[in-house]
Amino acid sequence: MLEPGSDAPDFELTDQNGEQVALSDYADQRVVVYFYPRANTQGCTVEACSFRDRWDEYGERDVAVLGISDDDVEDLDEFATEYDLPFHLLSDPEGEVSLLYDSFGEKNMFGNTFDGVFRNTYVVGPDGRVELAYEGVDPEDHADEILADLDDLE
Repeated sequence: MLEPGSDAPDFELTDQNGEQVALSDYADQRVVVYFYPRANTQGCTVEACSFRDRWDEYGERDVAVLGISDDDVEDLDEFATEYDLPFHLLSDPEGEVSLLYDSFGEKNMFGNTFDGVFRNTYVVGPDGRVELAYEGVDPEDHADEILADLDDLE
């Protein structure tokens, strides 16, 4: 995991609408950068919808949310449309950005070993440094957890 206080690697990825989005687009603003394994799976849907359901609270704090997975753009578009997600979902098909954030590597599921995205989250401060880091998060309460921690930063 990247440690709080470390520089957050800049990146540019394609979102669900086919547009390029960079972390540097959010200079001088806090950004939640959350990594999730797969669109339209149970845990990832719960996590995305919790950010959606708290969207106004993130907006009140002027905090952007970026979700990153190794899904392709078409799958992200379907996911965002089906669940009315108001934030960018970014496609990292080779896991290059996820790897920069220590959120990609070997996983084991149902006896199979494969490379994939880990469920980790970072809050990047207006200065481009990591303020908060969460490893292996619980998707159900994660959006609330971050909001509480953001309030503690103030």
